[in-house]
Amino acid sequence: MIILGIDPGTAIMGYGLIEQKGNSLNALAYSCWRTPAHTPLAERLLMLYEQIDPFLSVHQPDHIAVEELFFNRNTTTALAVGHARGIVLLAGAQHGIPIYEYTPLQIKQAVVGYGKAEKKQVQQMVRGLLGLDEVPKPDDTADALAVAICHAHSYVLNRRMGEF
Repeated sequence: MIILGIDPGTAIMGYGLIEQKGNSLNALAYSCWRTPAHTPLAERLLMLYEQIDPFLSVHQPDHIAVEELFFNRNTTTALAVGHARGIVLLAGAQHGIPIYEYTPLQIKQAVVGYGKAEKKQVQQMVRGLLGLDEVPKPDDTADALAVAICHAHSYVLNRRMGEF
């Protein structure tokens, strides 16, 4: 199963494409899509869509896993992240790819085993679980890989329980 994990954002959107074969996880591609500062939101969203759409066409993931928006004190940031998530959901739907959403707590629990793990702990587990030489940079990329790993672990369990 090929899983695309997404850490949504309008300035930086991290992505991580992994392959799950049995109990083995392998990183296929990971980085981030960026938009220039001071660019109007509508243009940023278009730029992100124009990067995600061809990526989906080329890599054809089986599933997309995206971090759910959690309430943020900065409502402007929360709204922008919500718009970025919308672009991911739209692109996935256009390509007929099932989309799964996970909270930060679920992601930390699945990757580290502790829902209140520190960011550095999650990053080190991502590195270890995928057999990478170093923690992926920027943080958004490591976070996206964590979302993909979360889905890999959760999907198998939830299928066995009949939830997916």
